[in-house]
Amino acid sequence: MIQEPKPSIPQMLNAKNDAAEQSLRPSDFANFVGQNKTVERLKIMTGAARKRGESLSHILLSGSPGLGKTTLAMILGEEMGSGVRITSGPVIEKAGDLAGLLTSLEVNDILFIDEIHRVPKTVEEYLYSAMEDFRIDIMIGQGPNARSVSLTLPKFTLVGATTRTGLLSAPLRSRFTLQTRLDYYSGEDLTRIIVRSAKLLAFDIDIDSAHEIASRSRGTPRIANNLLKFVRDFVQQKGLARVSKNVARTALEMLEIDANGLDEMDKKILLCMAQNYGGGPVGFGTVAVAVGEDLQTVEEVHEPYLITEGYIQRTAQGRVLTSRGWQKVGIEQSGSHSPMQRNLSL
Repeated sequence: MIQEPKPSIPQMLNAKNDAAEQSLRPSDFANFVGQNKTVERLKIMTGAARKRGESLSHILLSGSPGLGKTTLAMILGEEMGSGVRITSGPVIEKAGDLAGLLTSLEVNDILFIDEIHRVPKTVEEYLYSAMEDFRIDIMIGQGPNARSVSLTLPKFTLVGATTRTGLLSAPLRSRFTLQTRLDYYSGEDLTRIIVRSAKLLAFDIDIDSAHEIASRSRGTPRIANNLLKFVRDFVQQKGLARVSKNVARTALEMLEIDANGLDEMDKKILLCMAQNYGGGPVGFGTVAVAVGEDLQTVEEVHEPYLITEGYIQRTAQGRVLTSRGWQKVGIEQSGSHSPMQRNLSL
């Protein structure tokens, strides 16, 4: 029998670090920070389902990327003592793909479909009977020999996640018992997340440094954890004894992320709107071409935060810079555009 070579010390250390990276995701509601309304609703549903000894009702989680939709689905599995099967909308291309996923589930399992709005409409219709009656009818064969086969499914829970609720059809959306939206996190909640993640990474950080990272994290835990890891790398590579607020600021300025969380592309968009189009109104398709970025990326990654923070305004005629947007780019707002912006309706 050939014996496997023992892992070296560096390999064991790397494995340990990988485990630490994965453990940043909280595994229960007690360690999940923020989203209090959503968490309270989920606690009620899981508690009641456990008392009845039934599977959890179907749940739709919506919100921007990185706010914790996948994490909450994993926590639901832990709370219910159920398995969690994770997939995404674009992966499910045909009815057979969906049937394979559903028939592989055990009783009370959770099927988590990320970006559920991207499930093809022809496949989406099969979800209706699966969610309501726990069965799915698929066609086998073609032409005169085609026949319908009804498959009985175990009672499962569908947890859907979407960044664009409006793209979900009304019939599918109505079949979710709970529809809840995740909001951007406050600076205080992000600071708590960063302190917790730093402990798990065995990285010593003080509150001021954590707050500095939180203020540049765009209200998103995923971004906060990514910035924390970069600050950790910066401190270790520079051979510094400890991290301070100034050290954290220096590290993050290398990424060209300012004190308000705006990155290079955010500022490029604002500057383009101010210099090229007089502050708007202008379509984001035009802006995307001007800054050399994909339209979908501009609309889904940059625009929500710029609107939330009050730098731009979406109107029927296009996007316009707000007073705060003009201040950010350091250009005096033209008087000819100011009345027009005030008169534009949302």
